[in-house]
Amino acid sequence: MFKILLIEDDTTLYNEVKNRLSQWSYDVYGIENFSKVMKGFSDVKPDLVIIDIQLPKYDGFHWCRMIRSHSNVPILFLSSRDHPTDMVMSMQLGADDFIQKPFYFDVLIAKVQATLRRVYNYNTEQVTLKTWCGAAVDHERNTVKNDKGIIQLTKNEMFILKLLISQKNKIVTRDSLINSLWDDKRFISDNTLTVNVNRLRKRLGEIGLGDQIETKVGQGYMALEGDPV
Repeated sequence: MFKILLIEDDTTLYNEVKNRLSQWSYDVYGIENFSKVMKGFSDVKPDLVIIDIQLPKYDGFHWCRMIRSHSNVPILFLSSRDHPTDMVMSMQLGADDFIQKPFYFDVLIAKVQATLRRVYNYNTEQVTLKTWCGAAVDHERNTVKNDKGIIQLTKNEMFILKLLISQKNKIVTRDSLINSLWDDKRFISDNTLTVNVNRLRKRLGEIGLGDQIETKVGQGYMALEGDPV
C-alpha cells in the first residue's frame, strides 16, 4: 500500500482528493503545520508527494527544492496557476508532473498510478484492490479480507458492494443499483436485489462488517465508514 503526502491547504479539496485516493487503497497524509512541511515529510516517508504551489508561509516551489535536496521521491504539482513558467519551474525543480486545477479526478488517479508504476515498477493488478472499514476489497477475486478472516462473494454481491463503497456514507437508491446491474447485463429484479443485499450483509457479518451496510427504508442502501456525512 503506497503512502501519499498531500500538501494542500484547501481543506475541502484536500478531503476530496484524500477520499478519492483512499478508494484506490492509497494511504493519504496531510500537513498540519505549513511551517514544518519537511517534518511532516520525514514523519510520513511517502512514496509520492502531491503539492500545491500556493501555500501558507512558503510556496510549493520552496518545499519541492527542500524535498529534492533529501529525496528522489516522485512529486506531482497540483495548482490553479497556469502560466507556462510555473510548469517549467516545477519540472526544473525535479517534479514528475503538473496537474492544473480544476481537474478530473480520473486524470489525477491515472497520473498517480502511472507515476508510481514507472518509479516503483509495481504490478498494475494492485488497482483492483480497495480498502473499506479496514478490509481489503479485491474486485478481481471477489473477496473481502480483514483481520477476522476472508469471505468469497458472488459476482452480483461484489458488484453491489463495489457500487455502495464508491459512494460510501451516501444513500444509493434501489433504482440506481438495479439500473447499474441491468446496464451491466446482470438482469435483476427488485426482489432479487433485496435477496442479494441480504446475502451480502450476511456474508460480511462473518468478518464483522454486516452492520456496515445499512438499509434506508423507502430509499436504498448505504455503505458506512467512519463518521457518515
